[in-house]
Amino acid sequence: MPMTMPEALEFIQSASWTARKPGLERITELTHRLGNPQKGLCFLHITGTNGKGSVAAMLSAVLQRAGYRTGFFTSPHLRVYNERIQIDGVCISDADFCALADELRTAAVGIDPSEFDLLTAMGLAYFQRRACDLVILEVGLGGRLDSTNVIPPPEAAVITGISLEHTEYLGNTLEKIAVEKAGIIKPGTSVVMQAQTPEAEAVVHARCAALGCSLQTTVQAVRRSGGLEGQRLDYRDRQDVFLRLSGIYQCQNAAVALDTVDLLRRKGYQIPEEAVRDGLAAAEWPGRFEVLRQTPLLILDGAHNPGGAAALAESLETYLPGQKLTFILGVMAGKDRQAMLAPVLPYAEKFLTVSPESPRALDADELAEELRQMGFAAESSGTLQAALAQVAGVPACIFGSLYLVGEIRALFGK
Repeated sequence: MPMTMPEALEFIQSASWTARKPGLERITELTHRLGNPQKGLCFLHITGTNGKGSVAAMLSAVLQRAGYRTGFFTSPHLRVYNERIQIDGVCISDADFCALADELRTAAVGIDPSEFDLLTAMGLAYFQRRACDLVILEVGLGGRLDSTNVIPPPEAAVITGISLEHTEYLGNTLEKIAVEKAGIIKPGTSVVMQAQTPEAEAVVHARCAALGCSLQTTVQAVRRSGGLEGQRLDYRDRQDVFLRLSGIYQCQNAAVALDTVDLLRRKGYQIPEEAVRDGLAAAEWPGRFEVLRQTPLLILDGAHNPGGAAALAESLETYLPGQKLTFILGVMAGKDRQAMLAPVLPYAEKFLTVSPESPRALDADELAEELRQMGFAAESSGTLQAALAQVAGVPACIFGSLYLVGEIRALFGK
């Protein structure tokens, strides 16, 4: 008898990734037992600390408008697990998810895969069986030892901004983290990289030189105008490109997407300019400087590390110069909270703390006390609903964890 959706989720999620040693042995054997579906697909493989999801969403929108059947593999999900595996913007159905989970339960015997091993194998099998033309594959953690790195050389290895994250797994310097990210570069692969710090760029350059890979590094996108409803930019030879996503940092994410599109064109993909512009104008990525309410202003941003918080602060300075906000903050335990908070502190009137829906969440009371000890006005709201009631009449911004994004958007009917 086939699994039900609760049974399938229990099977997938019971295999915690933190209890498994990083490596490709399990996913290699698992995909082998499934007939190596990755060998029948073409990929855009995307890694980086911040911006992966936004770049992937832009590329997916462009490729769909160019007529390509486009697979999209991302994590984490915001509300339902199926969001992690999509084709042309449509999530995998419960029926297909359950059928593949049932198949994986048999294939995984004796392998002891992690949750992400199982999810990756499911996505690859689904994309191959649905005959995707191109799959946008977002790395889960790092790159070199990430389960997604089981794929053959992709059409492009794409590297977004690199900053400190998951230092307990990836290393405590930019160079060490860049080594892990650059691990998705395979011999002969074409690489697109967002302009980085010199130490991170040096790692990627060395990897490309050693493996004979071409490397395209983005230049600065020029922002022409914009507001909370979107922005216009110039990039290389393109003028006045409209980007629906409003965060200032999205201009550089768009630069990565545009360089990747042009690389695909050089490889023979037929991507009309109209598809490029229409795709960027339509691309959505929830929880990235997303305006949930105009009056009083309520902004939702998934910033959850120092780089993301710095990008959030840049957008606040651009759109709301000199304005103080109440921040609703929820974070995961183990985060470098002082480094994450530093960029946004000049914009803070006070903090309301909440506990995201995750077993790894830091308790809201503990976070509020920590903020008070740092000298900031803070109180624990406990739940998002309570915090929202407290900011009903004042401008506010919600950030600190991607786990907040799905919960808050559901409260707003999104």
